[in-house]
Amino acid sequence: MTVLFWDIDGTLLSTGKAGVPAWEAAVKEVTGHDFALSSIRVPGLTDFQIAVRTFELLGVQADDETLRRMVRRYEEMLPSTLPLRQGRVLPHVREILEHLRTRRDIRSYLLTGNTRDGAKAKLTHYNLFDYFSDGAFAEDRGSRASIARRALELARTAGPVADNGVFVIGDTEHDIECAGAIGARTIAVATGGYTVDELRRHTPWMALSELPPPLEFTRLIDDACAPDLSGQPLPA
Repeated sequence: MTVLFWDIDGTLLSTGKAGVPAWEAAVKEVTGHDFALSSIRVPGLTDFQIAVRTFELLGVQADDETLRRMVRRYEEMLPSTLPLRQGRVLPHVREILEHLRTRRDIRSYLLTGNTRDGAKAKLTHYNLFDYFSDGAFAEDRGSRASIARRALELARTAGPVADNGVFVIGDTEHDIECAGAIGARTIAVATGGYTVDELRRHTPWMALSELPPPLEFTRLIDDACAPDLSGQPLPA
């Protein structure tokens, strides 16, 4: 079985920064301080990592429970702020996910720095939620690598996973790094906060300006997973 792990923000969709007002309102409510989320380069960071950095920049001490309370408040506010910005599903995403429904040999999961409820809010708003049965999400201060390991464990509970059939699809260096932690290949797309050149510096398996159309996308996956009858390694 081939497994695809999908990032959300900058890979599947763009919210038009609709999470910013929810985040800043949550910070104000929990800490009493104003905060500009634009002071952090957030692409690729998990929600909890952003929370930790937020508190550091504010000079506020925060234990795990306070961090969880702020992230929870952000999750609660997010559904009401998503309609306030002009976001979109990114090129070819919906068509690829629809096409993958016809492939019994490929499974898709989420692998994201969003929390579970934050991911659900975004995917529901953009009508993508039903394409994914489950995934791995930010649950604490842990790294993206820890989320990736949980994602792979989840995939293996559903059946055998091909050694050369694990791919992470994401838009930041952090997606590339977490793919390396589980021996996956990264399809890096410059549809988020990083350019193709920036992504290539982190040596992904492939770097693209955007996801290709469905048949080209699945051909890329199939060719990568096909046995090499010549005895030579497949191109990286």
